[in-house]
Amino acid sequence: MADKVLVRTDLEHALPLVARGKVRDLYSVDDGTLLFVTTDRISAYDVVMDGGIPSKGALLCLMTVHWFEVLSAAMPNLKTHFLTLDLPPQIPGNLGELYQNRSMQVRRLEIFKVEAIVRGYITGSAWSSYQRDGTVCGIPIQPGLQESEAFPEGPVYTPSTKAEQGDHDENIHPERAKEIVGARYAKRIEELALSLYKYAAAYAYERGIIIADTKFEFGVDKDTDEVVLADEVLTPDSSRFWPADTYKIGQPQSSFDKQFLRDWLTSQDLKGKQGVKMPAGIVAKTKEKYREAFEKLTGKQWAEEIADKSS
Repeated sequence: MADKVLVRTDLEHALPLVARGKVRDLYSVDDGTLLFVTTDRISAYDVVMDGGIPSKGALLCLMTVHWFEVLSAAMPNLKTHFLTLDLPPQIPGNLGELYQNRSMQVRRLEIFKVEAIVRGYITGSAWSSYQRDGTVCGIPIQPGLQESEAFPEGPVYTPSTKAEQGDHDENIHPERAKEIVGARYAKRIEELALSLYKYAAAYAYERGIIIADTKFEFGVDKDTDEVVLADEVLTPDSSRFWPADTYKIGQPQSSFDKQFLRDWLTSQDLKGKQGVKMPAGIVAKTKEKYREAFEKLTGKQWAEEIADKSS
């Protein structure tokens, strides 16, 4: 399974398809349960590349489950949508090898229409905005910062809209997020996102990785009115991971995430273009970076972990 590339799922003979996202395909298991299948697709600048990264889906899925376990242990009141890595009985046995470890059953929630982005370091679009007018998503930031520097007053919450596939997410001010989801939910989402980031950043730093920024998604359990952590969590797809041992303020950083792919797209004038096929070297390097991040953060060797989970 580890070397197979799955870019499109086909389970509609067994389960109703709910949605296809940039990376995940969602199927309905029952009235209260969804099956999240993480494919090997990869997107950059809101565009899905042609082809995929071998075993990326399983890696993202297992890393997310690792974080659910770590964060739930540290924050006992945290609610997540995760139920089990077991496949539902509707999935035929001959498909088990392909879908196991890249799929998780989760609680069906109403997902908030904002993405909760937390930035600990000034980089990417935040750096561009800061250079232009001294703000990040409309939030004034103290002058004199250098590229890749940690925000001196702590991580900054900068939500974005949650765009439909094919559209672009839009960075918004936290006040705009209140208008979208309501002030009470917006406050809880912001508090949770900042708390999760702070704990995860400290955890990762002890393991040699700086989490420069990350994106969380939350939903609401309509029966309990609880805000619930959902979707993927703290993966190379949803975060910027930097090696701590080479970190240097005042310049771009090397990374364990898809920044490598973004840089290649930009250098080839392919940023935001459809139908881009990644060269073998880019695929191999991205695969290597993702696995290195997994092993540093979990303390497990990828080959051993996937073999153990598949047995």
